[in-house]
Amino acid sequence: MIESLNSPHIARVKALISSRGVKERKTSGEFVAEGLQCFREAIVSKDGPKIQTLYLTPTARVKVDELTDLSLINTFDVTDEVMKAMSETITPQGILAICSIPAQQLQSLPLNGKRRFIYLSEVQDPGNAGTILRSADAFGMDAVITSPGSVDMYSPKVVRSTAGSLWHIPVFQGVALTELLSDPQLHSFSLGADGTQSLSSFSIKGDTVAIFGNEARGLSTGQSTLGIKTVSIPMPGDAESLNLSAAASIVMYHLANMQAS
Repeated sequence: MIESLNSPHIARVKALISSRGVKERKTSGEFVAEGLQCFREAIVSKDGPKIQTLYLTPTARVKVDELTDLSLINTFDVTDEVMKAMSETITPQGILAICSIPAQQLQSLPLNGKRRFIYLSEVQDPGNAGTILRSADAFGMDAVITSPGSVDMYSPKVVRSTAGSLWHIPVFQGVALTELLSDPQLHSFSLGADGTQSLSSFSIKGDTVAIFGNEARGLSTGQSTLGIKTVSIPMPGDAESLNLSAAASIVMYHLANMQAS
């Protein structure tokens, strides 16, 4: 039982979730996931992040013991006080895991004529990024890809926002748009209020990537975005705009229906 608030275990977790955690996560190849839902997804996922170290309070151990054989996981019991010191949440569930970041290459998902990718270009808000990944999972997208300068998909707030979907769908970070679109077989379109075509009438065939820009600036203009068709979401109501994650979910629903038809 870990009882000391000066434990190196606390320092290790804090390093991964602090404001400077991006560098630590990249260097160590690890991130922190909290709660029962993430634990459940981690123990059943084949290709998602694997648990390296698990911390449990006595109350949480009772729940977790019913789900899997803990002898197969590097597990430490901690007091409620130690868990509070480790956790970023106000009311910890008593389950905290250090997980490995999958070492995946985009080439592991070769184009097959049916791929549906989501690309986040300099998206900054963790809640938006996590919710978009969750919707991508729900609507059967093949991967979520982020640009350099986008939020870290393994930051604590993003992980929580994915509600476990981080274990269901591949994530590729720091991929330049020019690199992604270098394959002429991959079709692309972006979402924008000034889109020349309505999403309701938009149709596309073959491997496709839907591109979503920064919450405030949208998709930055440049050589890499030339020739990319821009579509808009028809809004008959009075709202001026939609939250990025809500708009992205509508686009993914449309993509999923196109593929099914």
